[in-house]
Amino acid sequence: MFITFEGIDFCGKSTQVELLRDYLVKNKKIVEIIREPGGTEISEKIREVLLDKKHNHMFMETEIFLFSASRVQLVREKIRPFLEKGVYVISDRFHDSTTAYQGFGRGIDINTVRHINSLAIGKTVPDITFIIDIPVKVADERKKNKGNPELDRIEISDSVFYEKVRNGYLTIAKSENRFRIIDGTAKIEDMHKEIVNEINILEKQENP
Repeated sequence: MFITFEGIDFCGKSTQVELLRDYLVKNKKIVEIIREPGGTEISEKIREVLLDKKHNHMFMETEIFLFSASRVQLVREKIRPFLEKGVYVISDRFHDSTTAYQGFGRGIDINTVRHINSLAIGKTVPDITFIIDIPVKVADERKKNKGNPELDRIEISDSVFYEKVRNGYLTIAKSENRFRIIDGTAKIEDMHKEIVNEINILEKQENP
């Protein structure tokens, strides 16, 4: 199964990724966690360029192509081979991030974004995608608690940008049945239980 987690920065998705991995491993599943951008030698180098605050003059077109280039390597080197072996792949972000951040956030034409995404991932579409949704105000509070010196080039974006990204995710969620919106302000354990329940439902549907 290919499972992805999405949401604006500081939504708590990475915590849920780890909890789901632990749950699946306890249930004797073989699990691999990957992150975007990154996950391969080439992709990690691209990640360094994308997230470095020194590159604040990066054009949005450059940004979307770099994210997609990283994704191409990840899909072909890791995701597809893992899935072919029956591994559960959990990805901290995938192509929906590009639609939300570069499409809705930056303002690149959505149809253009879809074409770029399609070229990058082909038929490797997640079986289920969890969008951990939180108000931008909550994300801002968590950002302040983290401290500015640790923020990357994307995380330093302002609230106006993140409102566009959040609205983008909520719009995307209506487009396909694979999306599940999870309240990111709920208790961590409650969120985990809801996610596990959705995974179990999907497994029963695929293996009646």
